Amino acid sequence: MERLDGLLKAYSTKDYYPFHMPGHKRRAVEGTFSSPFSIDVTEIEGFDNLYYPEGILKDAQERAARLYGAEKTYYCVNGSSGGILSGISACTTRGGTLLMARNSHKSVYHAAYLRGLRTVYLDPEPEHRYGLSGGITCQETEEKLAANPGIQAVILTSPTYDGVVSDIRGISEIVHRYGIPLLIDEAHGAHLGFHPYFPEPALACGADLVVQSLHKTMPCLTQTALVHLGSKRVPREALERFLGIYQTSSPSYVLMASMEYGLGLVTDDGKRLFDAYAGLLKAHRKRLEAMENLGLVPRSLEGTHGIYAMDPSKLIISTKDCGLTGAELYSILLDKYHLPMEMAARDYVLGMTSIMDTALGYERLSTALEEIDQNVDKADDSGDGCGYCGYWNYGEQRLTIADALEQDRKSVVLSESPGEISGEYLYLYPPGIPLLVPGEMITERLIDEVREYQDIGLDLQGPADHTNQRIQVVCR
Repeated sequence: MERLDGLLKAYSTKDYYPFHMPGHKRRAVEGTFSSPFSIDVTEIEGFDNLYYPEGILKDAQERAARLYGAEKTYYCVNGSSGGILSGISACTTRGGTLLMARNSHKSVYHAAYLRGLRTVYLDPEPEHRYGLSGGITCQETEEKLAANPGIQAVILTSPTYDGVVSDIRGISEIVHRYGIPLLIDEAHGAHLGFHPYFPEPALACGADLVVQSLHKTMPCLTQTALVHLGSKRVPREALERFLGIYQTSSPSYVLMASMEYGLGLVTDDGKRLFDAYAGLLKAHRKRLEAMENLGLVPRSLEGTHGIYAMDPSKLIISTKDCGLTGAELYSILLDKYHLPMEMAARDYVLGMTSIMDTALGYERLSTALEEIDQNVDKADDSGDGCGYCGYWNYGEQRLTIADALEQDRKSVVLSESPGEISGEYLYLYPPGIPLLVPGEMITERLIDEVREYQDIGLDLQGPADHTNQRIQVVCR
């Protein structure tokens, strides 16, 4: 029987080049963390305590706060999910109301469940040319806040998985007029703010609490994240209490050391690293823009569909104009060229980059895509696509998430479920954004979309039935 440790060791010797997270791209300064077992300790003398920091960990978090311009920064060893759970819990009371983007990560929904919150949704504008989810607009935010008195906090994702940035500065001004905090899931934006080629970070635009996954776009180990405070609108004592609840009581010193390593690289050598990074991205994006059948999603989408800015670190290769699906392009890149990408959607693949990518890695990807582009037929009809964004057409909310999950439920055949109230989540992973949320009415349109995803081999998760043939619904 194959073992994980052996499989990982064997994989590390192969020529697969990762255009996916983690952002360290399996590269580090020679000798760094060469033996993680030798540095895996607990809260022994001289190594401080993450939840009561007085020494080396206090200093480390203060350096991180200075680097990112935060009032206070917390290390998070339970990924961005732990930070999001903690931030929402600290800013709401049990049974309160949360205004949230409908294209939020599942951890936002989990926080709403754990606090028994009523959820009001901000709807991203659909972008039909490439099948992306657009941005959250100031107008939508103002309308939802005005129509729903009693909202205690607002949370949205910026940049999104696809690199879409909303107008955080404008939205924060609106939210603050209502005297409540703006929380930003910036899991995919820990690299922002270090070079003008990239969009402004949320902290600089007035966000009150920002959560970043260091492992997504920075050279840090998986499961590392930062929680930044940008103002006193977030109750600090409550946030610290919930960080202690949602994280392990034995935080990994190996993970925290990798955070110090990654942030130290940027502190000591950030200008050179980010200048080189931006230069490589510019050069290879220019090459990919010249493809005839495949298409690089352009930054010219900025200013349309609620998209305030686009993060150029995300390489989104559209298949809308050729005879491939996103899943098929993903497989070709993986199997023929040994280039695993971050994600396949119906009409595109997504590649993630970081300061740790090499010129050779970019060259391999550009050459592969150019070859594929020359050997694929142009599509007869590009049509309108929806990518993975079925949450544009979500059903009416009939129950809160908590009510739906804690009432009696029954299992029904998925194709016979329209008209029922869902008792489970249904989402594509990645990116972990629910197509269907407990408490929502199941629609025929959603089932049609799910069938399409199944037909092209995308990975649907959520239901207890892992074959995705049945789903739990609320007994009525």
